[in-house]
Amino acid sequence: MVGPEVVVEHGEPQGAGGADRNGAADPLRNGAHGEVAGVTETTDVIEEATALDRAQRAGEAAAAAAVAAGEPPPSAAADVDLTAAAFFDVDNTMMVGASIFHFARGLAARKFFTTSDLAGFAWQQLKFRIGGREDKNGIAGHRDTALSFVAGRPVDEVVSLGEEIYDELMADRIWAGTRALAQMHLDAGQRVWLVTATPVELALIIARRLGLTGALGTVAESVDGHYTGRLVGEILHGPAKAHAVRALAATEGLDLRRCTAYSDSVNDVPMLSAVGTAVAVNPDSELRDVAKDRGWQIRDFRSGRKVARIGVPSVLGAGALAGAVAAGVAYRRR
Repeated sequence: MVGPEVVVEHGEPQGAGGADRNGAADPLRNGAHGEVAGVTETTDVIEEATALDRAQRAGEAAAAAAVAAGEPPPSAAADVDLTAAAFFDVDNTMMVGASIFHFARGLAARKFFTTSDLAGFAWQQLKFRIGGREDKNGIAGHRDTALSFVAGRPVDEVVSLGEEIYDELMADRIWAGTRALAQMHLDAGQRVWLVTATPVELALIIARRLGLTGALGTVAESVDGHYTGRLVGEILHGPAKAHAVRALAATEGLDLRRCTAYSDSVNDVPMLSAVGTAVAVNPDSELRDVAKDRGWQIRDFRSGRKVARIGVPSVLGAGALAGAVAAGVAYRRR
């Protein structure tokens, strides 16, 4: 694992679950669902409403997949907390770098595509990480190319490759500090899920290897054990993650005010705002600013940062471009 130290900047958490802490209304919680009342149906409005609907479908699909793949909920025992849970982003939060890029490297080593393709994919990942907010046309193009790559492939093949590649390229890239935070929640009797744009099959492998409860990830449609080349909804990114967390909470009986979420990216502010305690881990500059403004805790496990140390338990408090095989291995072998 990476980084034995736990270092942190600390601000008092604030806000309650289920709503934006700055009071902004969630458009999907007020009956929008693809309609904008009292607004002329311009192309931009329709596109925005459709995107929101896809994000909600992606979140609901991710929650359904997590429930189907996860372990049965623990029995009500004295040391089990059934209404509190923790949600962790993966890329640069739980794992150094992008999990889907590590997966793509493994596929390239197996001649699924060329090294020049991998370099192109790496460049797009870099633009995604630096730019933060991708344009919707870019996402759609990467998604469509990626889905053409997996169309017709067996799901079992992807899972088997994911197991191998995790051992080869991911196991040693887990942030020890973030892993310790997850274990803290488990030790407190809480369930812990990963929430990531990475394909749910790969996300579940990572969760299982780390001893976590399960994972919410991008869901690709499959029929008779083979990918169709279509997504269920959209990539699990941005607002879709918040929808997934809310849908899972409703199914599992969680009180989001008692839950905690962790991420490195400003794109995950919707998810962080949906729970009682939000923690920025290895944050990008924009998320760091948001966290300071809202009083969220900041934990940084990267070396060389001048941050204060505090004990791990304090975080219990109240409580993309990815989608690769699902929608992110963006280049087919020529």
